[in-house]
Amino acid sequence: MRSVQISSYIPGRIRLYSKRLIGNAGLCRQVYAYISSYHEIDSVEVNMVTGSVLIKYQPGLLRTNHELAKVEQYVVKRIERR
Repeated sequence: MRSVQISSYIPGRIRLYSKRLIGNAGLCRQVYAYISSYHEIDSVEVNMVTGSVLIKYQPGLLRTNHELAKVEQYVVKRIERR
């Protein structure tokens, strides 16, 4: 998460950016595979040109997974500090 910037958050939609993703097809595939492996995630879009990751999910379902709920809370806290 250190190399990732949180661009936007609304419950059910998170957009992240990482310069490490730009032009890095292998890393983009890894990120996509990892995030989409969670059944609580509805969709993931990884853009190699911009380095963005868009994650869509149903908040109630996501929060049933303790690990993902902690990630969402981390995102919320980081957005609020801006």
